[in-house]
Amino acid sequence: MPDAPDFLVRADGVRLAYRFAPGAGPLLVFLPGYMSDMEGGKAQAVFAYAHARGRACLLLDYSGCGASGGAFEDGTLDIWRDDVLALVAHVWPEGGVVLIGSSMGGWLALLAAMALKERTVGLVGIAAAPDFTDWGFTDAQKGELRAYGRIVEPSDYDEAGYVTTYGFWQSGEANRLLDVDIPLSCPVRFLHGQADDVVPWQIPLRAAERLRSVDVRTVLVKDGDHRLSRDADVALLLGTIDELLATITETRVL
Repeated sequence: MPDAPDFLVRADGVRLAYRFAPGAGPLLVFLPGYMSDMEGGKAQAVFAYAHARGRACLLLDYSGCGASGGAFEDGTLDIWRDDVLALVAHVWPEGGVVLIGSSMGGWLALLAAMALKERTVGLVGIAAAPDFTDWGFTDAQKGELRAYGRIVEPSDYDEAGYVTTYGFWQSGEANRLLDVDIPLSCPVRFLHGQADDVVPWQIPLRAAERLRSVDVRTVLVKDGDHRLSRDADVALLLGTIDELLATITETRVL
């Protein structure tokens, strides 16, 4: 991995951090989870995988996350989706894209894939968490968000806890997917741990039902947790990417 990321400056002056490895298409894009960044183990494994095979790959930090500028609490699903689209347009203005999203990044992957339309040739969700603003909060927490504009929850992954703003929650509610048709026809793969105590393993099954694509597979790892970051989990992810790329026909524009 390079020592320092590159930056794309948004129209409002916020600097978006990214790393891009040029190579053969389709472009692999890794989308981190909530309060995560491109330095995570799965992101780095995908980047190394792509580099070793001469494949194009993009890692990124949403605004307010990691090395990117801006305030985390200003972020929403719409803003972070648009950050993804801006960076894809910057490094890969045409050709096929495979989106690989972890947790909230799986939700963003679906939203970005819908925006990219026919350019999306594949998608992988790792512990994907679409609609977590709906099923992931109690009625009391939703009331607190409305009343106070933010909540802070304890987290096993961050000592400071997870901050959720009312603006983010509203954007999530406006982008729910599990009760509507998801107009994606590309191959989709979901990987999910049945020991995940953050995102219920039934969520990818609900998403699979809603996807228009007939080429959808969900792999459940019985003892897998939310991170799915053990060596065997990462090997499963890279093997899944291999399999997915093999299914993308040569007739597609990559």
